[in-house]
Amino acid sequence: MSRATYIIGALAGSAVVAYVCDKVISDDKLFGGTTPGTITNKEWGAATEERLQAWPRVAGPPVVMNPISRQNFIVKSRPE
Repeated sequence: MSRATYIIGALAGSAVVAYVCDKVISDDKLFGGTTPGTITNKEWGAATEERLQAWPRVAGPPVVMNPISRQNFIVKSRPE
């Protein structure tokens, strides 16, 4: 077998192991605990999003803040 076969097999195997560990630890709560209500409550998420959009910015161009994905997108009022 070539070296590439071993590398591809090792990468696929490590991806499967990582997925199983993530599923068992995070989703099945291996170490106990529950999912916080701030994640499962859609009303809380909508209220948080509304509050963040109303937050005044004074030091730069307006941005849309998304706390879940942690991404900031610059909102341009007119095309450049």
